Amino acid sequence: MKLRVGLIGLGEAWETRHRPALRALQDRYEVRAICEQVAHRAEQAAREFNATSVDGFRAVTCREDVDAILILNEQWFGALPILAACDAGKAIYCASSLQLGPEDAKHLRSRVEESGVAFMAEFPRRQAPATLRLKELIATRLGEPRLLFCHRRVPVRDPAAPRGKSVSRGNDHRDLIELVDWCRYVVGKEPTSVLGILHESATEASDSDYKMMSLDFSGENGPGSGVVAQISSGYYMPSCWEEAVSYRPPAALQVACANGVAFIDLPSTLVWFDRAGRHQESLESERPVGEQLLSQFYRSVTSLLRNSSGLEDAYRAVSIVQAAVASHRDGCRITL
Repeated sequence: MKLRVGLIGLGEAWETRHRPALRALQDRYEVRAICEQVAHRAEQAAREFNATSVDGFRAVTCREDVDAILILNEQWFGALPILAACDAGKAIYCASSLQLGPEDAKHLRSRVEESGVAFMAEFPRRQAPATLRLKELIATRLGEPRLLFCHRRVPVRDPAAPRGKSVSRGNDHRDLIELVDWCRYVVGKEPTSVLGILHESATEASDSDYKMMSLDFSGENGPGSGVVAQISSGYYMPSCWEEAVSYRPPAALQVACANGVAFIDLPSTLVWFDRAGRHQESLESERPVGEQLLSQFYRSVTSLLRNSSGLEDAYRAVSIVQAAVASHRDGCRITL
C-alpha cells in the first residue's frame, strides 16, 4: 500500500534529507501535490515526482487523492496547515518549527487530539545512528547519565553579505526545541525545572545571539541531585567567517555517565571512554535518518492503532523552551 502525500513547504532539509528519503521509499510513498511559496522550487519538485504544483495549503489538504500531509517548512503559514489537515482528517508529518505561545500550543494539541489523525513531529536527532547506539551503551556499558552538555554553533547572515549567500539569523527557538527533545530522549525522563539565559545581540535589539538553558531532571531530593543537562545555541559568528565557524567546534552532545563518557557528532560519529580506554565506532552503514523517520511515519499511519506520541513530545519540548524564556525574563528557575 502506497501512502499518497501532499507536501507543504520544501525547507532547508529538502535536498539533504526529505527528497532522498522520498526517492528511496517510492514503494511506500507517492507524492501527489506540492505547495511551496517559491514557484520555481514547487514546479521543479513536482516534475521530479510526477506530482501537481498547487497554490495554497488548503488546496493540498482538501484533495481527495491525498492521505497525509508532510509539512516540511512552515513558511508564512505557521500552524494553519496543521489545523487544515485536522479539518480534512489527514495524517500529519511536521518537520517545521512552530512559533506558538503557551495557549496557542495547547489549542493546537487539543485540535490534533480531537481530530483523531496520526501526528508525528520530526526530531531527527533521536533517530541518528549515533544516538541509538548511545542508548544501547547507556543500558549496557556506560550506565545512567549524570551530566549532558549539548551545544550548537549556528553561523548567521552577515548584514553586509548579499542575500541568499548565507544563513539568516536563527531568531526562533527551533534549535532549542530539538536539543531539549534530544536530551529528554537520551535521559529517558522528564526535567523538573529549567533555568534560561539569553544574551541580546549588540546589532539587533529584538534578537539574541546566545541562548542557554539548564535542565534539571532531579526528583524528590531537589535541584542538583539528579541528571543535569546544559543546552546552548550560539548565533554570534557571521557565516562569512568560514575558518572561525569551523574552528574547534564543540561536540554536538557530551554525556557523562556512571561508568564512562561519550561524545556525539551527528549523524554517525560516536566516541566513548570507559576504564578500558577509548572506543570509536563506525556507524556509516546505518540507514539514513530521513528514511528512518518517514518509515516510522508510514507505520504509524497504516497501523490500526492511532499514534500521536510525537505530538506530546513536541508540545513538551515547546513548553520547556517557553519556560526557559520566562526564567530569563523573571530571573529565576522555573519548576516544570
